Amino acid sequence: MYRSCLAGFLGGVIGVVSMTPAVGRQECGPTLAFKEVHLSEMQPATLERKWTAVVSVDTARCVPNSKGQFEIVFSRLKEVGPEVEFRKRFTWLPPSVKVEVDFWADEAVARYRIDNIAPCRCSS
Repeated sequence: MYRSCLAGFLGGVIGVVSMTPAVGRQECGPTLAFKEVHLSEMQPATLERKWTAVVSVDTARCVPNSKGQFEIVFSRLKEVGPEVEFRKRFTWLPPSVKVEVDFWADEAVARYRIDNIAPCRCSS
């Protein structure tokens, strides 16, 4: 009985001690939003279309010079195939970032959204 209580107590102490650094460091998050989204016409030389967007990055709550990763989740339509969802990873950096993804001539973007935004350290 004594050993199980001691093991439980030590496990709790280790959990609290390992949690302390995470509690001391506050994390905030940037605000990302799509601006200027465009899907180009098919380019005859490559038979591709280019989806581009400018993503605005508001890091008002972050320490200066913050940057991090984020994903854009795409739902792709194809003329002779099923709708497919996929992700592309990009780096956010204020005040904005231009992103590009290539699609074949018979593909289109049905939907897109921002996901998995890496947090930043809080400014205060």
